[in-house]
Amino acid sequence: MWSTDMPVPGVWKLTNPQKKMDETEHDDLAPNTASGVLAGLPVRALDLTLTRSAIRMRHSHSWMIDKSNSVHDLVICLSGTGKYRLGEVPVTLTPGMAMLIPAGTRFVGHNPDPDQIYTGLAQHFRLDLFGQHDLFARMSYRPVVTLSRWPMLAPLVRHYRATAPSSSTTLVMHHAFMVILNAFIEDAFLSWNTAQAEALDNSEGLSMAITMAATQIASNPLEPGLADRVVADAPYSDVYFRREFRRRLGATPAKYQEFRRMEIAMQLLEAGYGITETARRVGFADSYYFSRLFKRHIGISPRGWQDQVRLRRDGRWPRGQEDGEVIYPRRPQP
Repeated sequence: MWSTDMPVPGVWKLTNPQKKMDETEHDDLAPNTASGVLAGLPVRALDLTLTRSAIRMRHSHSWMIDKSNSVHDLVICLSGTGKYRLGEVPVTLTPGMAMLIPAGTRFVGHNPDPDQIYTGLAQHFRLDLFGQHDLFARMSYRPVVTLSRWPMLAPLVRHYRATAPSSSTTLVMHHAFMVILNAFIEDAFLSWNTAQAEALDNSEGLSMAITMAATQIASNPLEPGLADRVVADAPYSDVYFRREFRRRLGATPAKYQEFRRMEIAMQLLEAGYGITETARRVGFADSYYFSRLFKRHIGISPRGWQDQVRLRRDGRWPRGQEDGEVIYPRRPQP
């Protein structure tokens, strides 16, 4: 289910390309307070299928379209302007904007500018949760967004468009499009459709409820009391839901939220914040208690983590990481 009750954001104006490039290159140093909509999903939970190769849109003023597709279609504008009617909703696409046309939705489009070619990318796809539930049917979302990370995504979209084969799809295309599609979902997501989850049967409904709970926690790990609220909102008994959540994700909802807060603390410490300030930013008034929890979840003290960060920046890998072994963070504690 998609929502149109919120305004479509304005288009980014890239007035200083080098400044934007520098900001993009240093994004990894900026601490994030949320992990994203899909961060709580198990890696194998989503099944992406590209039903045809990418459509390299290049439309003159005479172009018009009036149709519907049996699968979803993500349209991204690269240059010019596209005017659409998506169902009964008017839409204008300009560079950096993306539109999801849900399966079965009639859309009409044309290029309103006689002096400029309208170019972009269109990709037909299916995205299934646990191999059988359409992900977009389980959420409310904006069908049209300005991609917030467009300076980073634009080269990937152009490369994807330029290198897509004429007919077949490839493994590389699937991986590249998942990056693009995830960026759209991050900007478009409004909420999970809990009514859809409750309508599912037995284990399918439980899987969906756990998915929604995990993604809510991963998206807002600093929200006080969130773990208790997602348990209360689930259409199952509290004890049963906590047990099944722990069985599938390796931690109870409360411990999972705690672990996600420690992941944010890792980013803050790496960005140069002190231990006391980091503890405050992730919701702990007592820095000593925070340090104990950090070591319990991450396997090293906050001070030790800062030392390891300095070692890596100086090109010296901590023992055991020379071969690429991942030590931090640990799995959520039961």
